[in-house]
Formats: sequence, C-alpha cells, structure tokens
Amino acid sequence: MNKGMQIFWIGILFLIVAGVGVSFFAKPVSGQLDDFAQCLTDKEAVFYGAFWCPHCQAQKRMFGNSVKLLPYVECSTPDGQSQLQICVDKKIQQYPTWEFADESRLTGEVPLLQLAEKTGCVLPQE
Repeated sequence: MNKGMQIFWIGILFLIVAGVGVSFFAKPVSGQLDDFAQCLTDKEAVFYGAFWCPHCQAQKRMFGNSVKLLPYVECSTPDGQSQLQICVDKKIQQYPTWEFADESRLTGEVPLLQLAEKTGCVLPQE
C-alpha cells in the first residue's frame, strides 16, 4: 500500500473514531424550561399548530431548547394545503391552539405565565 493510501485510511479511521466519540459523549442540549414543558405534557395540555404558521413559530421560540419537550401536534399536511385528520376531528380552527385537560382552549401566542396559571405548572424565574 502506498503512503497516500495509508494516509487516506488513517484519516478515515480518525473520522470514524471521532464521530463515535462525539456521539457517545455528547449530551442533549437541555433548556431552562425543560421541567415546565414536561409539566405541560404531564398535565395533558396540547399545542396544535402548523409548520407554516408564524405565530406557532413564535410560540415555539418562547421555549428555546425546551421546545423538543412540548406536547406539539402538527396540523398541516406537508404541502401546507390541508389539515391533518387529528386536527379536523378536534375542530382546530386557529393556530396556535392550546387545549387543556378540561377541554378548554386558548388560541394565539399564549404567554408562558398564562400557560403556567392555566395548568399549575411552575414557570422558572429568570
């Protein structure tokens, strides 16, 4: 094997080992609202939205890295032209819509404090 091929294979091996090491030791990024977002899920709150909805995107941004824990249901078909059956059945007519365990709803961008008051979830102080 010539020197160029050796260097190539050493480089490939290094990339594989580095990739395995990073994936093994990397921890998921947690957010400061993880417990709050998890509590919303535990309290059976559900956030219905659509990927193309700017207010839904703004609502998600309020949660920062904790967005991954939100009880989110996507209502839009991938082409953005129709509503998925789960949202039709729930009669979701506005985005975002939050539905709670008592079947009450809040629509639009709901402040985190209002979500905390509605669910009894503790909103961390900054």
